Amino acid sequence: MAYQNLLIEYKDRIAYITINRESKLNALNKATLGELHQAIANAFADEQIGGILITGAGSKAFVAGADIAEFIGVDVAGGREIAREGHTKIFDLIENSSKPVIAAINGFALGGGLELAMACHIRLAADTAKMGLPEVTLGLIPGYGGTQRLTRLVGKGKAMEMIMTGDMVTAAEAHQLGLVNQVTTAENLLPAAEALLQKILSRAPLAIAAAITAINAAGRNDVNGFETEIEEFAKCFGTADFKEGVAAFLQKGKPGFKGE
Repeated sequence: MAYQNLLIEYKDRIAYITINRESKLNALNKATLGELHQAIANAFADEQIGGILITGAGSKAFVAGADIAEFIGVDVAGGREIAREGHTKIFDLIENSSKPVIAAINGFALGGGLELAMACHIRLAADTAKMGLPEVTLGLIPGYGGTQRLTRLVGKGKAMEMIMTGDMVTAAEAHQLGLVNQVTTAENLLPAAEALLQKILSRAPLAIAAAITAINAAGRNDVNGFETEIEEFAKCFGTADFKEGVAAFLQKGKPGFKGE
């Protein structure tokens, strides 16, 4: 597929997805969201790809929100459909994937951009990045999971403050709050994200998938997270990777995981 708004690169089992609308600060219009869904789905389906790294083109923005011009004339039913489609096709798809997804936040991550980053499993930020959910300044609230994921990451009180004021936080503040995992220089952002993802990819793929499922269950009310952990733990015993890992440990060698 030829992408108009994304740059896609595959290297060393990593799918690099770059939102490529630099003149629009990489804003998520409908076309970009559609391409993002396709690129992510393709990477998840490709057995040669172990994980995904998402970033934005240029140095100014990761993603500076949704394309607000597309909201003009949208009614209540249309707003509901915009949010539901985004949840289903992109944000929930990322969070619930069996492959690790890392966001490399290279600049402004605002509105839908921060929601995209929060849907990823791990976030790294350049020290120049700024993050926020300014939707209330437009008469809206976050619609792509921002009210839920920000609350889980930083706590109810800080989420209330950030969402109701619409104020941004710096990368350093985001790190202190637990919103991002690491802060580094802009020059080192992608190398640091790559190194972290490669470390994860050196572990057992089925165990990584099980860990994602169990950890996500901690934030859900419709399942028992402890029971989910027990089941995912148990499943690992039926994998060839588990046998490989134990054998390598006992023999003081390096395991060769195959995702089986």
